[in-house]
Amino acid sequence: MGRGKRSLIAAAVAAVCAVTVLTVPGTAFAAPAPTPTPLPTTNPDLTLPPSSDTDLEAVRTRLDALYHDAAVATDAYNAAEEQAEKQSTEIVELAKKIAEGREALAGLKDRAGAAARAQYRGGGLPDEAKLVLSDSPGEFLDGAGRARQGQRATEGLLGELTRTQQDLEQYAKDASAQWQKLEANRKAKATAQKKVEQQIAAAEKLESELEQEERDRLTRLQEQAAQRAQTAWLDSGALAGVDSQAGPQGEQAIAYATAQLGKPYVWGAEGPESFDCSGLTSQAWASAGVQVPRTSQEQWRQLTRVDVKDMRPGDLIVYFDDASHIALYLGDGKMIHAPRPGRTITIAGAGSMPILGVVRPDA
Repeated sequence: MGRGKRSLIAAAVAAVCAVTVLTVPGTAFAAPAPTPTPLPTTNPDLTLPPSSDTDLEAVRTRLDALYHDAAVATDAYNAAEEQAEKQSTEIVELAKKIAEGREALAGLKDRAGAAARAQYRGGGLPDEAKLVLSDSPGEFLDGAGRARQGQRATEGLLGELTRTQQDLEQYAKDASAQWQKLEANRKAKATAQKKVEQQIAAAEKLESELEQEERDRLTRLQEQAAQRAQTAWLDSGALAGVDSQAGPQGEQAIAYATAQLGKPYVWGAEGPESFDCSGLTSQAWASAGVQVPRTSQEQWRQLTRVDVKDMRPGDLIVYFDDASHIALYLGDGKMIHAPRPGRTITIAGAGSMPILGVVRPDA
């Protein structure tokens, strides 16, 4: 689902939540002022007048840092969005429970009122007097037994009424808590979005200041750096004994990912026309019937980890110490990924970036 569609859904859910607030008496839904998770603070301003490969290497390093920080902020945005959607869904469910509880409570109150009125009409003389004055003592005793049954039923009704009221109060408290979390994640999302846009804008500005010949040289430097890293990784023997066979679901994930080749990277996107790195891996495995977390950091944290020497095609390779990038392993030392803004989904060397570890979604 794209960011625009999710935003419309979130807005609709917020409207439902507002109605819920108005329909639950005595419940206040406050929007707190949460402290968002800190994001990278790389200064985006840099102007270099490249005149040599040394200067361009500094530009390359700076661009890598800017896009890395944008990737971290994108993960923060995706995590906040995922949590906001989850909380919105929970609030809607709580709103349904509150509405059902209010309806049930009204019915119970009607029944309790009817029972109280019946008891009042049957009051008056004490039971001993009614027995003495009764024309049919047997009928009176039968009636007394039914009265005791009615009394027990009334007590049960009152107990059910109390439990329903307690449930409603708990639903209201839960809805209030989820509303506060929702507002916190909305603010975290806005903060992350601003950070992403700042880093990408700074990187694009830096690249725009280069002449075409310098941009060509910069591209060559980037390719050379990736090739050096890939060669060093292969020379280390990392692939010795690595399994070349994917599992059935891994094959499906690979088929999905390779069908996306050439589609653009867009931060926060998870298809079908564009993807970010974790959007691609999560959707690839979803196509194989395996649900994985939305962000690269949560994929690293929650999925089963395997040693690099034990990895197989379809596994996910996590990059950088902060798990800010992720790709799908294809085999033969290659992976497919959505690299960064301005690039398209492509196949690259699996060791072309620093590997943090490997996870297996279908373990």
